[in-house]
Amino acid sequence: MKSINGIQFADMVQMGAHHLFQNADYVDALNVFPVPDGDTGTNMNLSMTSGAKETAAHTNEHIGKTAQALSKGLLMGARGNSGVILSQLFRGFGKSIEQLDVLNAKQFADALNYGVETAYKAVMKPVEGTILTVAKDSARKAVEVSEDVDDIRELMEAIVTEAKKSLDRTPDLLPVLKEVGVVDSGGQGLVFVYEGFLASLKGEELPNKTIGSSMDDLVSAEHHMNVQGFMDTADIEFGFCTEFMVRFEDGKKAFDETAFRNDLSEYGDSLLVISDDEIAKIHIHSETPGEVLTYGQQYGDLIKIKIENMRQQHTEIVGEGYSTEATAKKAEIHPYAIVTVAMGPGVSKLLKSLGASAVIEGGQTMNPSTEDIVKAIEAVGAERVLILPNNKNIVMAAEQAAEVLGIEAAVVPTKTIPQGMAAILAFNPQATVEENKNNMIEAYAQVKTGQVTFAVRDTSIDGVDIKKDDFMALAEGKIVLSNPSLTEVATSLIQSLMDEEAEIVTVIYGEDVSEEEANEFAAFIEAQYEDVEVEVYNGKQPLYPYILSVE
Repeated sequence: MKSINGIQFADMVQMGAHHLFQNADYVDALNVFPVPDGDTGTNMNLSMTSGAKETAAHTNEHIGKTAQALSKGLLMGARGNSGVILSQLFRGFGKSIEQLDVLNAKQFADALNYGVETAYKAVMKPVEGTILTVAKDSARKAVEVSEDVDDIRELMEAIVTEAKKSLDRTPDLLPVLKEVGVVDSGGQGLVFVYEGFLASLKGEELPNKTIGSSMDDLVSAEHHMNVQGFMDTADIEFGFCTEFMVRFEDGKKAFDETAFRNDLSEYGDSLLVISDDEIAKIHIHSETPGEVLTYGQQYGDLIKIKIENMRQQHTEIVGEGYSTEATAKKAEIHPYAIVTVAMGPGVSKLLKSLGASAVIEGGQTMNPSTEDIVKAIEAVGAERVLILPNNKNIVMAAEQAAEVLGIEAAVVPTKTIPQGMAAILAFNPQATVEENKNNMIEAYAQVKTGQVTFAVRDTSIDGVDIKKDDFMALAEGKIVLSNPSLTEVATSLIQSLMDEEAEIVTVIYGEDVSEEEANEFAAFIEAQYEDVEVEVYNGKQPLYPYILSVE
């Protein structure tokens, strides 16, 4: 095969996306930190799926036009850092071949290499031992091989072989990978995409859909039925769509699907359970997703978690389909808007009370895409916008959104809710976008963030031995303690964050913490630090019993 056209490339994209979809759960499981937000596979899968859909809708024999469709779909669908980097790889790839009708082996190799250059430029501080390294090594091998090989299938074989070798080397470049005993998750995702490309070129079949896809089909049908039944967002009784998988473990509670269904049905509705001898995949609509996850842990390891706010989704869907009159009466354009991201209705309410114009439901386990962010900003209607991601894995998608907006926009790279709170309070409506960005960055730099969550597996990081299901304390993103006692973890965490300059402590407690427990914790802080003011808010966030701010 000396060359490929747009139709052949579109098939490669579909196979690559499908293979990544089949293995997204495996990629999720490779995430280094044992926190319940291992979503690299999910983010890459959703990003690649968006690219594949756009490619299928605009397939053209002209490979340059087909590649542009892939680039557009990936750009708007990009979620998380891994998804954004994937989109940049193929953005550069598409840019380099946009004028070509067909692609030969040398041009294919050069296009991959240009994509790598584009991706490296898009990342402020590139880290080796990641998806970037795997992409770079395999592209360099492609350029080298293409000097002597003109068969694209043979070239793709070499690319896949080198990508796998590079992936195996990632623990040598990134010590934390070696410490935990895994390869880089984003790099593994890219290998799956390239394996799909190769399968397409060779005319090979990839495995049939797994348990995950059959569940996805059922979930889609279930959601369709539910949308038909709700006439108003307020009618939604159980507001959080909760999906997760349980990998059964010896020594844990024996799995009986009937009993499992009966127990889970007490937590909500729209319950779906699919299981085999090793795994169960669950979908349920619930008001207390944290309790659902806690129940599931009795049976084994939680290997994938996704929680979505259906009330917000319903509002957006109804707005798209039935808002002609509302559009006609659209409010006047505001001079400024602050758009941010958070999980938990209480956290969202808190951020709005501080001055956020809109809060996108998202964060750990559910990173909004570039398109999600763009739509939220457009819905606000403003001449200028400041975007606060509040999560390190959303910053790059936010930056892409700022690029494609037709208004003046800047990303304030907040990585936690406390940082977002401090940034909003520093906003000055009379200042320019750049001035506000700089002031906000300066403000959130004065805030320390603490988080308490739970471990999803046994591991050891930075000298901390971690046991599955234990609570973990994260001080400024670093795991400092693992212990089965929530009280001990929380009290130790606040002590590690405090210093002589601390004046205000904000405690945001999650859905699994009672008001009484939160007040007892606040009382402990007040007793230990008499000159410190303590504020307590019910954030109702899942997965994180406590989020702490010290300033």
